[in-house]
Amino acid sequence: MFATVVILALLAQAPAPQPDYVFFRDRVQPIFLKKRPGHARCITCHDHGAPPLQAVPAGGTWTEAQSRANYEVWKQFVKPGEPLKSPLLRHPLLEAAGGDRFHAGGKHWKSQDDPEWQTLAAWVRGETTGGSK
Repeated sequence: MFATVVILALLAQAPAPQPDYVFFRDRVQPIFLKKRPGHARCITCHDHGAPPLQAVPAGGTWTEAQSRANYEVWKQFVKPGEPLKSPLLRHPLLEAAGGDRFHAGGKHWKSQDDPEWQTLAAWVRGETTGGSK
């Protein structure tokens, strides 16, 4: 019994998995480029705003170095393991769905069930492109 309590206490203290770079590059970055009716693309504001995204080269996709730079900046706007404590997920989410009051680019997601929101939440939870943590 005591050993079970100790194990459970250690598990509760275990650090949340860190957001995965490959998942970010392959699944999160495309969200920043997506066109949405009635909204600007994320890159439109964030290529010169805060937090910044690297400028997209003429070919329409980021280089590996630019992707790594984007990852290093944007992982600072998540609380690993906790999507609803992560500004990246709260700013563009409708306030009634758990978002915060303001996002200069508008509210992109009406609910946490939105597939893009779910992708970002998976990244924050530490999922990898293989679907594991």
